[in-house]
Amino acid sequence: MIRRFAFSLSLGLLIGAGGAVPARAELGLSVQETVLRAKPATALIISEVSAAVALNCGGGSQTVTPSAFRETGTGWFIDPTGWVITNGHVVQPAHETPRWLVNQLAQRAVTTACLASALTAAGLQGGDRPDAEDAVRRRVLDKVLPSVKVTITPQISVVLSSGKRLKAEVKKYSPPASTEPGAPSARDLALLRVPEGNYPVLPLADSTAVQIGDPIRIFGFPGVVLSHELLNESASLDASMTTGAVSGLKRDKANHPFIQTDASAAWGNSGGPAINTKAELVGVLTFVSLAPGAEGSIVQGFNFAIPAETVRNFVGDQPVKLNQPGKFNQVWFAGLRDFFTEDYKGAKRKFEEADKIQPGLVDVRRMLGEAGEKVKNPPPKPFPWFWVAIGVTLLSAGGYGAQVGIRWQKNRYRVGPSEVFRLAEAGKKPMIVDTRQQKAYDEVPIKIPGSIRLSPEDLKSGAVDSLDLDMTRPVVAYCT
Repeated sequence: MIRRFAFSLSLGLLIGAGGAVPARAELGLSVQETVLRAKPATALIISEVSAAVALNCGGGSQTVTPSAFRETGTGWFIDPTGWVITNGHVVQPAHETPRWLVNQLAQRAVTTACLASALTAAGLQGGDRPDAEDAVRRRVLDKVLPSVKVTITPQISVVLSSGKRLKAEVKKYSPPASTEPGAPSARDLALLRVPEGNYPVLPLADSTAVQIGDPIRIFGFPGVVLSHELLNESASLDASMTTGAVSGLKRDKANHPFIQTDASAAWGNSGGPAINTKAELVGVLTFVSLAPGAEGSIVQGFNFAIPAETVRNFVGDQPVKLNQPGKFNQVWFAGLRDFFTEDYKGAKRKFEEADKIQPGLVDVRRMLGEAGEKVKNPPPKPFPWFWVAIGVTLLSAGGYGAQVGIRWQKNRYRVGPSEVFRLAEAGKKPMIVDTRQQKAYDEVPIKIPGSIRLSPEDLKSGAVDSLDLDMTRPVVAYCT
């Protein structure tokens, strides 16, 4: 019983220790490795519209440059050579500059150039009569705005986590969805082209296989982080992540599919990639849910993403190479694999190579530092439970096997009672020799009918030679 328990325990240790390696492979990537695979491919998208406004406040013509309109969002590389996906509404101000934005820039220029002198002329520089000042502002705008000439300069930029700013060109555009009656069907996607290079990239998953409850992670640049008063400038380059699950599979009024998620989002997350546990893109965040009211706040837990299959169809007529790893991904993924399997020297070499391909990315620099530190100060090796378990198991199996062998050696000629009866029934009635020790014979005086009594002492004295045994019959010894 003890031997059997020892063997079972050792087998359990073997399964627990030895099974850890294949179990990790079956479960896929760790959370940390998943995040690090996807994050470098996420980029900050900036849509800017600057203007040169020619106006006349009454003292002659002048040109004023008001502060530019700036909107931020999130994008990600779909092709390592320089193709980026984001939301249509993120680039809309620069791609299809609306009339209200032109008017806003014109008003800003007129207010900057003309309002101060008009308030001085009206004796209203103290700021204690806001109603009167508003009236003057309206009169100035009504007088000057009709004659202004506005020249706008739109620009779209893709900013990597290294701080590198790339000028982007819109190659394909679908406007954001509209609630207006009769509005055209839209997908709220934009395909951007940046200068040729070797960029991190996100592969597309099969979004048709997505199920409610699947884990999901969203990357982006929420405005609340970009403008946070307690964070330094590096926060604007490092994408943030929120986690959640697929909470619904919905369709809009135009019957377009959407993935609903409870992963939180904010202004600036638009266009951000939503990935699965394999670091593959399953959707692109597009719109959130707002509380009722003119300035409703975001209702978290009810956010929506454009499925990867829609993105695949959107870029189908463009020279975009889908699911191509590129030079950076190949080296970066290999380095991460080495790092998380504790090959820190190999990881450091690969991270250095990745940093040469695309210099200065935040995550590459951080992991390069961690790998270098672990090479200098390697962590203590864990106790080798796996090999101890194997040794204990082999030792237990060897001991158990030896005992089985000894027992077999001792009992190889043993005949059980059933075999004796079988021989008798077959007409080969055996001769039974009772060879019990004399003490055992006296204490339990069981007499076997037809048996021959021959004690061990008789065997030593040679009495066996005087026995008349029929050697043609089997001989069975009954002993202690």
